[in-house]
Amino acid sequence: MTPDAQAILQSWSAPLGVNLALSLTVVVYVRGWLRLHTTFPELFSAWRLAAFLTGIISIWIAIGSPLAACDDVSLTVHMVQHLLLMAIGPYFILLGAPTLPLLQGLPQLIARRVIGPFFRWAPLRRFGHLITNPAICWLVATLALIAWHVPALFEAALRNDWLHNLEHASFLGAGLLFWWPAVQPWPSTARWPRWSVPLYLFAATLPCDALSGFLAFCDRVVYVSYNSAPRLLNIPPLEDQQLAASLMWICVTIILLVPAVIVTMQILSPQDSRLVETTWAEAGEIVSRPRNKDKNSPEMAPESSIAVVP
Repeated sequence: MTPDAQAILQSWSAPLGVNLALSLTVVVYVRGWLRLHTTFPELFSAWRLAAFLTGIISIWIAIGSPLAACDDVSLTVHMVQHLLLMAIGPYFILLGAPTLPLLQGLPQLIARRVIGPFFRWAPLRRFGHLITNPAICWLVATLALIAWHVPALFEAALRNDWLHNLEHASFLGAGLLFWWPAVQPWPSTARWPRWSVPLYLFAATLPCDALSGFLAFCDRVVYVSYNSAPRLLNIPPLEDQQLAASLMWICVTIILLVPAVIVTMQILSPQDSRLVETTWAEAGEIVSRPRNKDKNSPEMAPESSIAVVP
């Protein structure tokens, strides 16, 4: 480890707000998952819990770990952050089917009086219907990726903490939107045929390939702040830029290829989708009932807490 890297890590302090928010999210999810797992062990199996925790850990590594202290001195580290926030974390979070466990894990009063009326609000439902359109999801993710890598905006985010935090939040939000049509977590429904998902994922590689190709083959350092930054990896800034571009190129291709192959295999070996949909519907109906105070049965969330995104 270089002296510059040691100095950066020694000056780093854990972000209390981020760690508290992520920890609280995990507690609420696990509380709800434990209740639902007893009733629907196949729907809320251990792999869903593991997937959700993997997503949360990915986000923590990106913005809550010492990695966050190094993103303004190395483009490679910055690129790892972006991959975790946009490509890896959101995918695993949605694989955890978070809607029902999070609703079930909340206190009944909050779920009934706050969350329920908010998600049943008609304008919000219409907005949710609009932004979960696959074309919109793809466009939002592409715009977020390209816009934040425009040199002027990228440099501004390096200099301003609030803008840097906004960048991270937009990557996470765009990532959740992007993966929504591919994962289709309950209560979402398919807007396009399932065979279009591999094409959707392939189309997402195009802007990433264009950006990484530009960074890899450019003969100058695009983000000039890295010219004067401490040497974290003990390599010149131009080589750091090429390494970051290669990382993005390879990782994004693999990250998008694996789900595309899985979906293709599911299409070629279809299960009884009607049975799966019925089971999810039953889970939603049970969770919508008032909570049972019988100690031998799981507590259930109130009807007003259920958020249906068409």
